[in-house]
Amino acid sequence: MAGSADVTDTDLNERSADVIVVGAGPAGSATAYHLAKSGLDVLLLEKTAFPREKVCGDGLTPRATKQLVSMGIDISEEAGWLRNKGLRIIAGGTRLQLDWPELASFPDYGLVRRRDDFDEQLARAAQKAGARLHERCNVGAPVLDERTGRITGVEARVGEEKTPVTFHAPLVVAADGNSTRLSLAMGLHRREDRPMGVAVRTYFTSPRHDDDYLESWLELWDRRGAEDRLLPGYGWVFGMGDGTSNVGLGILNSSSAFKELDWREVLKAWCASMPEDWGYTPENMTGPIRGAALPMAFNRQPHYTKGLLLVGDAGGLVNPFNGEGIAYAMESGHIAADVIVQAHARQTPAGRELALQRYPKVLKDTYGGYYSLGRAFVKLIGNPRVMKLATERGLTHPMLMRFTLKLLANLTDPTGGDAMDRVINGLSKVAPRS
Repeated sequence: MAGSADVTDTDLNERSADVIVVGAGPAGSATAYHLAKSGLDVLLLEKTAFPREKVCGDGLTPRATKQLVSMGIDISEEAGWLRNKGLRIIAGGTRLQLDWPELASFPDYGLVRRRDDFDEQLARAAQKAGARLHERCNVGAPVLDERTGRITGVEARVGEEKTPVTFHAPLVVAADGNSTRLSLAMGLHRREDRPMGVAVRTYFTSPRHDDDYLESWLELWDRRGAEDRLLPGYGWVFGMGDGTSNVGLGILNSSSAFKELDWREVLKAWCASMPEDWGYTPENMTGPIRGAALPMAFNRQPHYTKGLLLVGDAGGLVNPFNGEGIAYAMESGHIAADVIVQAHARQTPAGRELALQRYPKVLKDTYGGYYSLGRAFVKLIGNPRVMKLATERGLTHPMLMRFTLKLLANLTDPTGGDAMDRVINGLSKVAPRS
């Protein structure tokens, strides 16, 4: 098996490749899969060993489902995937159930799968396609060409013994998440003018485990003080189909409450307010409450510089409208792979560089306008009163909410769509692509 190769071998070929991908989450595995399928030699370096835990809602929209299909993943129920029909929205005492839209570009269903298993599925698909996966490979500093400043490899510590190893490649893809030490070492810092979110979640044994709709609570109340307080975020309940529910909160940094509150305690209090027969009580909790950052709307740029490409959370590709990251992680990996494959076929260094410079342009053409709309949306709903008013008025208009679902989940047909698609696509085209 490729993953069991001895990376301490003195044979340089074992440590060299056409491309190094750092991080085997959805972004890195998708990148490695598409590169390997195109015939390139890829090293996929993962700091932990599978299976491993990640903080996530575990709910996948049709946008993410499409990417799984493109990677040849078996998404049948027999293979352990739970399908969902759409989104149930709860706010202001109103409950609205919306099916995913029927589109030519995306399937009409989403999926649910635990992240500790989901990521391994993608990594094994990349491995099967030909990528050389090394687990327990903790990447540290980039290796730089002293003359040009280009990245030409990475330093890593491998295995239980933390053996120092140097890997070499003319291109490196940073898929190492929000912390992205590799990007920071290359001088790429987070943009403070872009929104950041936090997700906290846990699992409960619950009779609601087989719900076939993802559930989103758009009013998040903190009822622990003398007065109830409406917070800038949303809650979710996703049935896992295995006897448990994933229950969590997504919070934006557009409010003073973002830093001052202990969000794990807020989650506990929110769960305590749920109906008792749902089982969201401490004794039914099957694991600890975990939290993670959600880097949104291109919060780290440029997405290509000096031989380094950023994909997924490393490049801040989380959707600011709904906090979805997996779909954009996989899509950006696919886009990066396409660009790299074309660059690899160029005859000269100048030609290859010209092709690689296209990557950030494609990202901005694809997501820039939509993310700009999302940033405006984040500023707006950062005021809980605005959020409350919007949900109270909006939920009474199912047509408006179907439009909102398409907008928030970024589910439209680019050509030949309905009037809603044309409005959303038009807004995205005229918005700044920064």
